[in-house]
Amino acid sequence: MLADCVPWPEEFAALYRAKGYWEDITIPEMLERTIRAFPDKTAIVTGDRRISYSELGRAIDRMAYGFVRRGLKPLDRVVFQLGNSPELVIAFFALIKAGAIPVMALPAHRHTEIGHFIARARAVAYLIPDVSRGFDYREMAAELAQCCASLRHVFVVGSPYPGQHDLLALLDEPIDEAEMAAALAARRPPADEVALMVVSGGTTGLPKLIPRTHNDYIHMCKTSGAATGFDRDMVFLMVLQMAHNFPLGGPGFLGVFAFGGTLVIAPSTAAEDVFSLIEKERVTMVCTAVPLVTAWLNASIPEGRYDLSSLRSLMSGGARLAPELRRRIELRFRCIYIESFGTGEGLLMKTRPDDPDEIRYTASGRPVSPGDEIRVVDDMDQEVPDGVAGELQGRGPYTIRGYYNDPEANARAFTADGFYRMGDIVKRIGRYVYVEGRRKDLVNRGGEKISCEEVENHILAHPAVASACVVAMPDDVYGEKACAFVILREHHSFTFKDLISFLLTRKIAKFKLPERLEIVDSFPISAADKILRRELRVIIADKISAEKAVASTLIPQRYENGMAG
Repeated sequence: MLADCVPWPEEFAALYRAKGYWEDITIPEMLERTIRAFPDKTAIVTGDRRISYSELGRAIDRMAYGFVRRGLKPLDRVVFQLGNSPELVIAFFALIKAGAIPVMALPAHRHTEIGHFIARARAVAYLIPDVSRGFDYREMAAELAQCCASLRHVFVVGSPYPGQHDLLALLDEPIDEAEMAAALAARRPPADEVALMVVSGGTTGLPKLIPRTHNDYIHMCKTSGAATGFDRDMVFLMVLQMAHNFPLGGPGFLGVFAFGGTLVIAPSTAAEDVFSLIEKERVTMVCTAVPLVTAWLNASIPEGRYDLSSLRSLMSGGARLAPELRRRIELRFRCIYIESFGTGEGLLMKTRPDDPDEIRYTASGRPVSPGDEIRVVDDMDQEVPDGVAGELQGRGPYTIRGYYNDPEANARAFTADGFYRMGDIVKRIGRYVYVEGRRKDLVNRGGEKISCEEVENHILAHPAVASACVVAMPDDVYGEKACAFVILREHHSFTFKDLISFLLTRKIAKFKLPERLEIVDSFPISAADKILRRELRVIIADKISAEKAVASTLIPQRYENGMAG
C-alpha cells in the first residue's frame, strides 16, 4: 500500500475477501464490466450532449494514455479540481487507469486549501478549469507552482497558460491502439492499493486527506446503491459537487455506473432547472443536501407546473435533515425520502425505501454493509445501552484505518482496535441510529445538554420558517445558552415572542428554549455544502461582546443623568 497510509490488518483483509466484500477489481474495471454489458446505453446526459458507455470508455482510455505519455507515474498524486461535467468523469477514471491517485478538491477551495493538499500529498500534477464563476484557476495554479516544489504539471480544461497542458487535447492525439492497451494494462494496480483521496469536511481546520482503495470504494458504492434502490433503469440527477464523497461514491455517480444507470448533470441547483430536468429526462432519483432541499421546498413554483411523476426517491446527505422537512418532501414531490448519514472516512448509513414512515422521517439510517461494525460509547469509550446517547464509532470493509501522512490526527481519530471516532452523538435503537448532533453542536446550559438539531426541527415546523440553525452563545451565568438563527419564508414575519410561544405549544422542556433569535438571509456554507455552525457561533459571540462594550459605556452615563435629575 502507498507509503504513509495505514492498511487494514491482514486478518481483516482476509475476512473481507472471504465474505466477498472485496472483489479484487479496480474502479476502472468496475466501469468496464458495465461498458461490456451496455455499450450503447446512455451513460451521461448534459444539456443536449449524450454520451454512451462505449464512448465514455474510449475517451477514458485516450486521456489515460495521454497522462502516461506526459510522464505521470504509478501512485503519483494529482490534485483534482474540476467542476461538474463529463470531463470530470473522464479525467477521474483516466487518472486512475493511468495509475495515478486523484486528490479530490472541491471547486470552492482556494490557495490555502489547494496548497495544503499539494504539500501534504506531495502532488506532482493539478487539474483545473480555466475560469469558472469569474475565478481564474490558471492564475492560482501558476502562483502555487512557484511555491510547491513537487508540482510539475498543470492540466487545464479550456485555454491553458504558457507551460500548462490542454487537458482535452489529450483526447485528440494520434495513438497506436495496441501500444495504448499494453501501456494501460501495465499500469493496473493491486485492488487493495489507494485509488483516490477524498478530503475531510474541513469544518474545523484544514481538511485531512482520506485514502480510499479500489476494494473498499467499490464495496461502498455498490452496497450503498443496493440499499437505496439503484438499478439499471435509474436516471440519476446530479446537483451536488461531484468531487465530494457522497455524490462521488456514496453511492454517487460511481454507483450509477456500477449498476448501469444514466447520469444527468444539472446546469445549476435552481429549482426551475432541477424540476424541468426531472420532467425532461424522466429522472428517478435526486441526491441533495439540506440547503438545497430547503430552497426547493420554498421555491415559488406552483405545484403541477412540472411533471415530477418519474421521481422515485430523493436522498439527502451531508447533514441531518429535520423530520418536518422529510415529510414536506414526500408531500411536495410524491416520492420516497432517503436519509443518508456517513463520513468520507467510510461508514455510511441509509434509511431504506421500504422503511415505515416513522423510520424514514426520524432515523439517520442503518449501515449499508453487513461487514459494518458500529458501537455507541460514553466518554470513557465504554459501550452504552440502546436508547442512551453516546459517540458513534465505526469499523468495517470500507472504513479507513488512518488518514494519509497524518499520524497526529490518526492518534486522535482512531481507537487502538481500529474503530473510527465519528464525533457524532447518537442513540441506537435496534438496527437504526438516530443522530442528535455533533459533540460541538450540543449547547451545555449550566449542565443541561440541549440538542441543537432537536430544537431546529421544532422551529422548522412553524409556517414562517424556511430554515433554522441553533448554536451555542456565551453566557456569563450558564456558560452557554441557545441562539436560533432563522431564515424566513417570503412575505412572512417572525419575532422572538412568536418563536417562544410556538415552541411552548410543542411541549419541549423550557431549558431547551432558545434565548435569542437572529433573522438572517442566509447561512455560511462550507465547500461541502454544510452549514458552518462554528461561524454562526463566532458571529453571535462577537455580537454579544460588542453589545456588552456598548452597554458598559452607557451605564455610567445613565447613572450621571439620574443624579442630575
